[in-house]
Amino acid sequence: MKLVSSLAMAAAMTLSTTTPAAAQDGIPGPDEDPFIWLEEARSDEALDWVRTENELTLAALTKDPRFETLKAEALAIYDSEDRIPYVSIRPDGLYNFWQDKENPRGLVRRTTLESYRTASPVWETVLDVDALAAAEGREWVYKGSTCLPPEQRLCMIALSDGGKDATILREFDMATKSFVEGGFALENESQGGIEWLDADTLLVSRDFGEGSLTDSEYPLSTRLWKRGTSIDDAPEIFRGEKSDVWSGADLLRDGKGVVHAYTAFRAVSFHETEHYIQKDGEWLRLDIPLKASPYGIVDGQMLFSTDVDWETQGQTFPADSLVAVDLEAFKADPNGAKKTLVWAPGDRQTRQGATITSDSLYVTLLDNVRGKVIKLDHADGAWSQAAVALPENATIGISSSSDEEDEVLFTVTDFLNPTGLYYLDGAKGSLEQLKTEPAYFDSTGMEVEQFEATSKDGTKIPYFVVKPVGATLDGSNPTLLTGYGGFQVPRLPSYLGSTGKLWLERGGVYILGNMRGGGEFGPGWHQSAIRENKQRTWDDFIAIAEDAVARGITSPDHLGIQGGSQGGLLVGTAFTERPDLFDAAIVQIPLFDMLRYHLIGRGASWIGEYGDPRIPEQRAWIEGYSPYQKIVAGVDYPTPFLWASTADDRTHPAHARKGAAKLKALGQPYYYYEEMTGGHSGGVDNEQRAQLQALQYVYLLQQLAD
Repeated sequence: MKLVSSLAMAAAMTLSTTTPAAAQDGIPGPDEDPFIWLEEARSDEALDWVRTENELTLAALTKDPRFETLKAEALAIYDSEDRIPYVSIRPDGLYNFWQDKENPRGLVRRTTLESYRTASPVWETVLDVDALAAAEGREWVYKGSTCLPPEQRLCMIALSDGGKDATILREFDMATKSFVEGGFALENESQGGIEWLDADTLLVSRDFGEGSLTDSEYPLSTRLWKRGTSIDDAPEIFRGEKSDVWSGADLLRDGKGVVHAYTAFRAVSFHETEHYIQKDGEWLRLDIPLKASPYGIVDGQMLFSTDVDWETQGQTFPADSLVAVDLEAFKADPNGAKKTLVWAPGDRQTRQGATITSDSLYVTLLDNVRGKVIKLDHADGAWSQAAVALPENATIGISSSSDEEDEVLFTVTDFLNPTGLYYLDGAKGSLEQLKTEPAYFDSTGMEVEQFEATSKDGTKIPYFVVKPVGATLDGSNPTLLTGYGGFQVPRLPSYLGSTGKLWLERGGVYILGNMRGGGEFGPGWHQSAIRENKQRTWDDFIAIAEDAVARGITSPDHLGIQGGSQGGLLVGTAFTERPDLFDAAIVQIPLFDMLRYHLIGRGASWIGEYGDPRIPEQRAWIEGYSPYQKIVAGVDYPTPFLWASTADDRTHPAHARKGAAKLKALGQPYYYYEEMTGGHSGGVDNEQRAQLQALQYVYLLQQLAD
């Protein structure tokens, strides 16, 4: 599979567990913040605090008679043998990573397309992660593989000890189903990535020791590593600046595995990147906007995407469009080659994803938050476009594609109908539904409606409501409102699965908000609510809550909110700005202390989204909403449930810990729980995931329904 992306994007949204730097002018230090010691992720004192809090929360929530039932229901869904085994398409078969009760850490396995079409495919185990973990005495979590095209026999397997994003890498032979003896191996944990140049050469972007990381603690350089040599002796081929968010070198490679050029990037902020190409042995910066990037090669054309209007060569390409140049002309003159428009969005449209097969470019679109897919081809000097006839009024995603053939797997989903997996054979023009998820909950008598709330500045903000048909609109419905609203990430309708079973079947209502800051309506929807305008996201979320109350769907006594990561910050701002509006708040793996977020792990990389609290003007934006600082004495907050993961090196557990500690110091009721293993998702196996779900839904039922 070759999804359109770059090495830079693989590093996005990661944090670490490093010791906080010394306090700076205007930034709270130990004298102002008595809970800074909780920023030490694994100090004895901090872990003792975590264990005590876990005991209190487990004692309070697991004694609820509904807990065991909820956990069993969630675990049955996670362990279901009937769930879709999603696959990636490779030359030697369809690959799947599978976890269940017998294989909690998982199996890497493969089958054929013919077998996959059947109800009971025959699987061949390639790597048993449970057996590997047991043999080595490590808490291995499988984090994927990067393979050498086009054969994809040699792969670098990524393994995390305990679930954090930092991994080790080892060379693996998919044909022999074994690690390569004496092969490439990077045994020191690090973030970053690799790319295969050929069977004996890797491009490696990683922590190489002193001077190899940016101020945000991402890799800033790339080395060319030859087989049989030490990584310490590998020559550096590209280096960014310490002030970058991250930087490194990459390869411009087509679907047949042919390398056309070395490329590189410098992410000068989270949302702004300089791109380079190696020309005549020198690095040449591409003359494209900082919010534009290379997109891939199709039909001999080099594609670019742009998140801003791009004025070049006497023409303007609108934001969110795709632009092409002839590949050979681009290689000869990277900045002078003639550019042409491939695709531009219509009203209320935006690109969601894309993949390039052997013959075509497939793009998934959102059209007023409804999914569509188009197929784009270049022939005889012109681009043609055709719709792919997938079901309407659903969310459509690209599950996998082939580089060698014109094959794509699509997911089709909505709130109430189980997700379907569709196989497109572009060469034959045939489309078939291969798999369908089982129904995990009874959706009989449930309906989906879409409403609009009016935000503080008058902007109309859409949201979805899932509820029983004919529900009494008297404010009595226990309701869960969720969303994200950041980093141009959309939240879209998808099968509710465990939420349907644990919440909807028990009479709950579910609301999904599409606030500014997300990607539901393109880059403009995101860029209108970042930095000095980030408060708009929080205003939009509050407006949705107020609108739902005004319609009688729910009331403050029955309204709860939930969100994770950026969504955890969203929930934190909501319950601290409007404590009167909610009676429950699940704050998952959050950002929470926004005056010190740049000092906690890799938080400095997110300054492009939120601003820099070291700059007085920008600190004023942030201080106005930072949940940790907004928790003060004398306010009656709803009882929140904050949870995090000790091993999460993406969103540091200090944020949730400090929020709970401050609430405790003020005598405010709260729950806190922290998984001692598991990464950003909070669990490394289905047992952990089921327990987390049960804890949260017991809490919601107690707060909103009892």
